[in-house]
Amino acid sequence: MPTPPRRSAALAALPRRLSAALVAGLAAAAALPGAAAQSPMTAEEFEAYTTGKTLYFYSQGEAYGVEEYRENREVTWSFLDGKCKEGTWYPQGDQICFTYEDNPVPQCWTFYREGGGLRALFEGRETGTELYEAGEADEPMMCLGPDVGV
Repeated sequence: MPTPPRRSAALAALPRRLSAALVAGLAAAAALPGAAAQSPMTAEEFEAYTTGKTLYFYSQGEAYGVEEYRENREVTWSFLDGKCKEGTWYPQGDQICFTYEDNPVPQCWTFYREGGGLRALFEGRETGTELYEAGEADEPMMCLGPDVGV
């Protein structure tokens, strides 16, 4: 999952059924005093948890994005704007690194299982971007086609 420039995103971008999951996730995260002390997920654990799912993520109480995880470690990412990026992931030490069609530079995250979902730290830093799973999508991702016209 790529890390974008700082931006504001409305919670309304999440489907209504995920709003309750977002609130519950925030409460669960706040109730985990020793979260940083947990062991990162292994690549095998991450693959078993994510394959076949489409997961929504939030950061600092705001919608962040959605990622679809398929077989062979293939993914599709969107910042909830209808623009989708195809990519793959691979393990590197304790991190899961993603590369996408528009950016071959790896985006590496450390994933933890907590509060019934995932927590991800960009480049494994406690002071960097931190994402929480907001829930699983029931429907396919919305990906608009390429820009058309002049």
